[in-house]
Amino acid sequence: MKILVVGGGGREHAIIWKLRQNPKVTEIHCAPGNGGIADISVCVPIKATDIAALADYAEQQRFDLVVVAPDDPLYMGLVDVLQQKGIRAFGPTAAGARLEGSKVYAKQLMKKYGIPTASYEVFTDYNAACEYVKTCPMPTVIKADGLALGKGVIICQTVKEALAALDDIMQKRVFGDAGSRVVIEEFMTGPEVSVLAFCDGNTILPMASAQDHKRAFDNDEGPNTGGMGAFSPSPRYTDAVRAEVEKNIIRRTLDALKSEGVEFKGVLYFGLMLTDDGPRVLEYNARFGDPEAQAVLPRLKNDLLEVMDAVTDGRLHEVTLEWDERSSVCVVLASGGYPGSYPKGLPISGLDQVQNAIVFHAGTARQDGGYVTAGGRVLGVTALGESIADARLRAYSEAEKISFEGMQYRKDIGVK
Repeated sequence: MKILVVGGGGREHAIIWKLRQNPKVTEIHCAPGNGGIADISVCVPIKATDIAALADYAEQQRFDLVVVAPDDPLYMGLVDVLQQKGIRAFGPTAAGARLEGSKVYAKQLMKKYGIPTASYEVFTDYNAACEYVKTCPMPTVIKADGLALGKGVIICQTVKEALAALDDIMQKRVFGDAGSRVVIEEFMTGPEVSVLAFCDGNTILPMASAQDHKRAFDNDEGPNTGGMGAFSPSPRYTDAVRAEVEKNIIRRTLDALKSEGVEFKGVLYFGLMLTDDGPRVLEYNARFGDPEAQAVLPRLKNDLLEVMDAVTDGRLHEVTLEWDERSSVCVVLASGGYPGSYPKGLPISGLDQVQNAIVFHAGTARQDGGYVTAGGRVLGVTALGESIADARLRAYSEAEKISFEGMQYRKDIGVK
């Protein structure tokens, strides 16, 4: 079987690593891929957002399946284009990806169908938004409406910070057109949990729970990033909480999409806050989380290709997900300066010394027979253990063997 995976980060490396375990897979291509992905697939220099070029390449190569992993090409309609060409694709259409691509749409859907979430207001006028935040209880949360690489959410502790955030998003357009509308919402407190679920439009199968760490520095300090590490499962996601989430959030979301005429096929990601008033939705993603995929997929006992085929063909009701009882911890090694500006092309050493963890490449390139940095998040070191504490020890012990100039990483992944 010949497969194309679209994307070039740690999530895509984890997906390809898992797909490679199926003996029926004869060839995997990845666009654009990265240094580590090039070791286990054919990397082609096509950007994940070049919809026309990707569709043409998929048609020329006659892939049996195209896995569209990142948010941008999903929201831009790559799956729609592939389907029009008769090419099997794993991932939601643009209509389904809108759940992530527009926070306004997601909030309105939740409100309409009674899915628990934070109260909110939507603004397109900068001055009106500024007047509103002056009346808000602090802290408050300001979100750019569109996709912003996981960085378009700002938690503001004071009115001054809120006004500065609105200026950045709506006036300076630091997130581009994603800032043409903003959502200003209630600040919720409680433990966060990520639950990813396979969905074929009718059946939805939640995966093992996980928790991401968004802030750049220890103790959840510093700016938001795309994610500095994750662990699975979440001890806070008890059987009782899971039952409530599956009834009031997961199933209700699928029913809402169906009622709106959206057949969602792919992975639906639920970012949850476990508040004193019960679980609420923080955000939806329309794909595998990153780095959650790097913590969750190593625990999946099922063959990933078989599950993806079941999703694509509408046979997910035939599948029962099975999980490794061990816990996992993924620690992200990032470039110095991330999520701000950072250097590239720095040699990476020590990768050949890692023995008791899986190293997923996120922002790397091949150079002179070795690897160099090529992104903000460079590597994800994932280890399994009998407990989260055990997995932490293994992940950090292996991470310490790796080095590149300016390397930074959080020391508290999995502590809480």
